[in-house]
Amino acid sequence: MAGITVGVLAADQVTKALVVVRRIPDGSSFGWLSVDVIRNHGGPGGVDYGSPVVATMVVLALTATVAVIMVATTSRAVALLLAAAIGGALGNLSGRLFRSPGFGRGGVVDWIHFSGWNGSFDLADLALLFGALGALAVAWHVGEGRRREERAMTPFRKVPPVVPPVRSRA
Repeated sequence: MAGITVGVLAADQVTKALVVVRRIPDGSSFGWLSVDVIRNHGGPGGVDYGSPVVATMVVLALTATVAVIMVATTSRAVALLLAAAIGGALGNLSGRLFRSPGFGRGGVVDWIHFSGWNGSFDLADLALLFGALGALAVAWHVGEGRRREERAMTPFRKVPPVVPPVRSRA
């Protein structure tokens, strides 16, 4: 889990550094995806929390909650997907904590823009989104499988025991 979290965090930070120093030029287009560098002080995909400090607090609370769920889960797949989500959350949290204008008020460098969508993303947002959705899908599938097994083992109806007739001695 730690390897996935660190890998997502590293990939996010490297790609953000590449777009900030213009190694990947602003305005580059790759089909339905284009590079559009912005500083996002809200949530993933342009969700507005009204204040960068509120956004930072929301990210901290969600990261802690996901970490607790990740450690408590019994599903390896769910834990690995949540590790990717935590890597994404930490990637965005680092921007909020260490970028200008100051600690806890910084803007996340979003640079991935999908045609037909108003907001911009970065790798951290995508890891967060797909990690969380994937974990929910796997957890639902595992839970549904368990429910099917329980139904298969449950008898359809209970048959009352057969009581032999009582014969009189006459």
